[in-house]
Amino acid sequence: VLIISIVSLAILLFWETKLIRRLKISKIIPGPFVAVTVGILLNTLFQGNPSLEIAKDHLVKVPVPDSFDDFKVNFILPDFAALTNSKVYITAAIIAIVASIETLLCVEASDKQDTLKRITPTNRELKAQGVGNILAGFIGGLPITQVIVRSSANLQSGGKTKASTIMHGILILISVVAIPKVLNMMPFAVLAAILLVVGYKLAKPALFKKMAKEGLGQLIPFIVTILGIVFIDLLWGIGLGSFVAIFIILRNNFKVPFRINDSAQEGITHVNIILSEDVTFLNKASLLRTLNNLSDNSIVTIDASKNNFIHFDALEIIEDFMINASTRNIEVRTIELHDHKQKELIQHYKIEEFKNGRI
Repeated sequence: VLIISIVSLAILLFWETKLIRRLKISKIIPGPFVAVTVGILLNTLFQGNPSLEIAKDHLVKVPVPDSFDDFKVNFILPDFAALTNSKVYITAAIIAIVASIETLLCVEASDKQDTLKRITPTNRELKAQGVGNILAGFIGGLPITQVIVRSSANLQSGGKTKASTIMHGILILISVVAIPKVLNMMPFAVLAAILLVVGYKLAKPALFKKMAKEGLGQLIPFIVTILGIVFIDLLWGIGLGSFVAIFIILRNNFKVPFRINDSAQEGITHVNIILSEDVTFLNKASLLRTLNNLSDNSIVTIDASKNNFIHFDALEIIEDFMINASTRNIEVRTIELHDHKQKELIQHYKIEEFKNGRI
């Protein structure tokens, strides 16, 4: 197994060199096909040698039918009596959610690898997956989902259209029906080597460097996601990465809701409060503390020209401060602050008019 793994990796890496890529044969015969062929030949060569023969547990296992009747046994109709079992629906919902999440993640990764930078319609993808799973279930098949390894291998082999996916499925079906004995001679070590190379291409060191350049806000969720996927499973990895990313976003929003510039002119303190693009309810405490700590007998300018969203609670704190400012002899000036409230009122008015049938 170790020998076949090393030989397979050597073939795959050699096929990626500039020397081989210049040759036309590299475009006609992909590296994984060569690795699989050599793996099968080595497995055959090692048979009968006690120290080299590969155990059957380390080989692909595909049913080998002796006749068409034996082949038909692989197709099983559903047991509709199970529809009265509540556990069926719980399991089906979990499988649907897991498969959908995995497909959407693979779609995102596949689109990024596409040299033409096309965008996959995700709704259509999920509908196709649903129809495919219904049909697969009617013949006893396992639930299907998009798989990034096969998608990336397809792209790396030059596939650019839907025809490559269809041909992939047809060739797998033909192989299972026509050459199951040959498939069963394939060592898992070869497939592991192919997965290792494909996985390296998906998460090569250059990607880590790129994330590091974008800052810890991108790098930390990225690392957490990878560690979760490797040491636990896909969903845990995505969940942990999402949790860390959300925490960082909330922390950043809580930390930088506004900037303050102050200066003194003719003995009067001028304070400029520049609101950031988003001011959420999480910023209430820091905003309230800042306004309460402003010096009396000063001029305060609240600049909302760069603000896209301000939560109602935060806006209410500012309005209360404006009312109370006169008691502290504070002059308050605003820039585009109430534009947000005006837009909300106009939108609310339009919705009410629509409900009443006036629009």
